[in-house]
Amino acid sequence: MGEVRDLRSRRGVPPPLLDDEVVLTAERTTPRQARHWVMRAVAGAGVGGASNQVIELLTGELVTNAVIHGPAGEPVRVAVRVDGYVVRVAVTDRGGGVPQVRHPEPTAASGRGMALVEALSTVWGSARLPDGGTTVWFEVDTEE
Repeated sequence: MGEVRDLRSRRGVPPPLLDDEVVLTAERTTPRQARHWVMRAVAGAGVGGASNQVIELLTGELVTNAVIHGPAGEPVRVAVRVDGYVVRVAVTDRGGGVPQVRHPEPTAASGRGMALVEALSTVWGSARLPDGGTTVWFEVDTEE
């Protein structure tokens, strides 16, 4: 006889709590590594579908900014927290920049990352750290 599966919907049951981080080195491949790590982490916590894809995309945008605007070869810390239906990703680097939402010309090669974060996240923000670094974070409510 085959395996018996529970076919009831998991809707209404929040994903389990996840609180984890990874430290990567700021280099060209770091955004891809971070995206894949976060995607697997939140999927393991029960977050899938479009929410997982949005979280992956926004993580890539924040880590790309950390690599481009932060010091090369320095650590980039990516933290992910799943608390109920809210997923929070925070990216910390040793750069001193402050993220800005820009609206570049359609033909511009870059500059849309923070506009995507603003449009697709539930909320986002940034904080300057006492050591001169910066943390940029976003939250996605996966129940919306």
